[in-house]
Amino acid sequence: MIDRIAPTRRPPGSIAGYQNWRSLLFMHWSVPIEELRRLVPHDLDLDLYQNEAYVGVVPFEMENVRARWWPRSCAMNFLETNLRTYVICNGRPGIYFFSLEATSRLAVWGARTGWGLPYHYAHASMKRTNDVIEYETQRPRNGPRHWVRYQIGNKLGSSEPETLQHFFLERYLLFVRRHGTIYSGQVYHTAYPAFEATVLEVEDELIATTGLPPVVAPPAFAHFSPGVDVEVFPLSRAR
Repeated sequence: MIDRIAPTRRPPGSIAGYQNWRSLLFMHWSVPIEELRRLVPHDLDLDLYQNEAYVGVVPFEMENVRARWWPRSCAMNFLETNLRTYVICNGRPGIYFFSLEATSRLAVWGARTGWGLPYHYAHASMKRTNDVIEYETQRPRNGPRHWVRYQIGNKLGSSEPETLQHFFLERYLLFVRRHGTIYSGQVYHTAYPAFEATVLEVEDELIATTGLPPVVAPPAFAHFSPGVDVEVFPLSRAR
């Protein structure tokens, strides 16, 4: 039995930094297990929901991003887009990132050098008209692009354990392979306030860059959250 509640609790130890995540869209597509398996490090198990594997694209805003020792006046704000899937390491469920797009070169450099995460610098924009949001990101020199237009719907109840909503949203651990070793990083925040989301149009080139089949249809599932305030904890050796 996988304990999906333990990672939601605030861990002991010193905080590495602070971030505010805002206007998050969680889009998920089902992908063939065998295709996903060959792309994820062999020492991480795939985390499946009812024997289905998923890949997610999450565009959002990052606000007040700073290391613990930085003054708040030095915090960074930028747009970010995550391409991710779900894994298990030592019985703990978490996220494995294929790529992360960010509009801050400093954030890209810091995450790559300090955390070993596959960040890429990208240009991005986000426009909101009432309950409809349009978001676009693209790497320079005609690199892979993601564009989505979606509508925020009704407020959902809390993400109950063992539900698909909880499986997608309530993720507090990341796993990254550095120099042949798996490390984990943890964040802490209150549970996401979740809303329905309808993807009106989407054009994605990020998923195909992993070697997975390209997206040709809207996501099977979409959720929206106005955001959470986050505490970030340092990487530690997972294996």
